[in-house]
Amino acid sequence: MTAAATPAASPATTGEQPGVRLARSRRNAELSLLALAMVLVAAYGATVEANLLDTVTPDFWVPAAALGAVFLGLHLVIRFLAPYADPALLPAVALLNGLGVGFLRRIDLNDALPADRETLAIFAGTGGRQLAWTLVSVILAAALLVLMRDHRSVSRYAYTLGLAGIVLVMIPAVLPGRFSEINGAKLWIKFGDAFSIQPGEFAKLALLVFFAYYLVRKREVLSLASRRFLGIDFPRGRDLGPVVVVWLISLLVLIFEKDLGTSLLYFGMFVVTLYIATERVSWLLIGLVLFFGGAYLAYILGDLVGGPFANFYLRAEIWLDPFADPHDKGYQLVQGLLALGTGGLFGAGPGGGQPGLLPEVQNDFIFAGIGEEIGLFGLSALLVVYLLIVERGLRAALAVRDSFGKLLAGGLAFTLGLQVFVIVGGISKLIPLTGQTTPFLSAGGSSLMANWLLIAVLLRVSDGARRPVTGGGGKVARPAGGPPEQLHGAPTEVIRP
Repeated sequence: MTAAATPAASPATTGEQPGVRLARSRRNAELSLLALAMVLVAAYGATVEANLLDTVTPDFWVPAAALGAVFLGLHLVIRFLAPYADPALLPAVALLNGLGVGFLRRIDLNDALPADRETLAIFAGTGGRQLAWTLVSVILAAALLVLMRDHRSVSRYAYTLGLAGIVLVMIPAVLPGRFSEINGAKLWIKFGDAFSIQPGEFAKLALLVFFAYYLVRKREVLSLASRRFLGIDFPRGRDLGPVVVVWLISLLVLIFEKDLGTSLLYFGMFVVTLYIATERVSWLLIGLVLFFGGAYLAYILGDLVGGPFANFYLRAEIWLDPFADPHDKGYQLVQGLLALGTGGLFGAGPGGGQPGLLPEVQNDFIFAGIGEEIGLFGLSALLVVYLLIVERGLRAALAVRDSFGKLLAGGLAFTLGLQVFVIVGGISKLIPLTGQTTPFLSAGGSSLMANWLLIAVLLRVSDGARRPVTGGGGKVARPAGGPPEQLHGAPTEVIRP
């Protein structure tokens, strides 16, 4: 006898539509990855203590546990308010943030007297302050998810945010140096010696909202081509106005705030958002020519005229030959290069390096300080984590259904990647040194809060991209493989929690 074939379940009996595949919210996967990230942070802390103290204290796990509790709170907010958000974003960022807190605590242990190291309080020193800033930043990210239930709602305030972004960018430039200048760059607003804020970190978010809103409405005009050269369609001359305006603003930032990285960040995120909106390679070429042409002009004027161009000229000279004055002007860059070279492939081990020799190791040069201890392989792993965050942001941009969300998520993801490139490029002598901080690793509340807000927006956009929409046959989401307006008749995707 042969067994009777079991009839296949039909769409009518399963409640599903033909040609659909299931997807889940993946919150449990997010929780598992988050737990793994905190285990890695705890292991890092234990290794640091083993190398610095020759023992592992019973409280080595407390910083990781405190961070885990903070991130667990955000996970619960995401579970209830953004259940379809990308499950890899929070764990990846939590890992970077946790390693940053761990390294800053490692610096505190190194600076403390040997007799006081084993009893150093969790909330003491730079590491303790970073832990407190992490709590504040995660609360702000959760509050943004609570207030912004739909990413499209923020477009109502696009012009207001654009104006606010310009004001935030320009405030440090117009303030006297004693209120805004640190290490030659005017990027801060200082309130005495104890507290300072970097408004440009928040300005990038406000400006990106405005750029996305503006380009959604102007992309058809900006996509028009006037002539074709070497197989590339170039825009009409009359449409160059927005790019020229942003280029001039970025040059003003370069000249008066004395920082190449911030100038490149603002101009780069506008040009790339413009490219995403129009899909014209010519805008990228025009942007590169304008920016590097302006930077070279500022360098020449710094040599001939000095004045507001002098700081950029000095940084460029140090970049070209840091070993010309390794004990004074080139000291910071030289020490960073030596730290990276000393680390080699595998590093000296967590807690085994000498980060005290690096000026500003807790801020600008934290990547070099960590690199000395985890080596090239460890730094490559960190960069892969950053790459993963950028990739998931770009994936959300591709999947979300509305054009504003596509430009917003794409711009945010690229901005994060560009900021990492700018700081790592400066430390490794690829480009001149900048005043940018390494996202989620460097000490400082402004950068940490702004970047956690950036992640919150990406979480909201990715939730909108994967969230089911009501259809005639049940909960039907976007067509598999692309936006609905481009894939008529494509199989759809049912998303279930």
